[in-house]
Amino acid sequence: MYRVLLVEDDSQIRQVIGDYFGRRDQIVLDFAEDGNLGLSKILNEEYDLFLLDIMMPGLDGFELCKIIRRRSDKPIVFLTGKVREEDILYGYELGADDYIVKPFSIAVLYKKLLAILERAKTEHVERKILSSGQIELDPLKFEVRVAGDVVDLPPKEYAVLKYMMEHPGVAVTRKLLLAVAWGGDDYISERVIDNRVKNLRKKLRKEGDRIKTLIGVGYRFD
Repeated sequence: MYRVLLVEDDSQIRQVIGDYFGRRDQIVLDFAEDGNLGLSKILNEEYDLFLLDIMMPGLDGFELCKIIRRRSDKPIVFLTGKVREEDILYGYELGADDYIVKPFSIAVLYKKLLAILERAKTEHVERKILSSGQIELDPLKFEVRVAGDVVDLPPKEYAVLKYMMEHPGVAVTRKLLLAVAWGGDDYISERVIDNRVKNLRKKLRKEGDRIKTLIGVGYRFD
């Protein structure tokens, strides 16, 4: 059984694809209706393939593709109405595996994704453990260790730490961290990030000093 994430803002397309895939037993489909929610799922869940629309609210499909490729070699397929050659070439340059142009056959889409997944299954997938100082983060286990000791982190704090460890030395805004951990929920205050980072620092003990506060900006992991 394969897990596929569909990031698509058109509810009708999500429903049609979901109904067809739901009647078959080889692919389990998960959904996100915009780029910010898609980013949250990409960073916090494990999928075998990503099916991305390009033009969406929040982060677009190209930006999501860039983020995925920084952390994974899992297949990426664009589902799009953009048919300009330069857009298609740009997508391949970012690391996309294929394009499905709207309108499309649902049956052909299913078979194409299944073929891509079967090919990818035979490839070696390297286990990437993030490490910095005495902090180790294992995405496959959803586990964080400090000096060899397991640290119990709730999902939101884990997502924040994981993103910062994947981008060491880079200034990260509170708004981006909200998108990472909360899917860009407009009802969540940016101050929530400050409280989560405060808790995270405590749990990481001395290693928590690696998270630097950038006044008026956000944070940076050194």
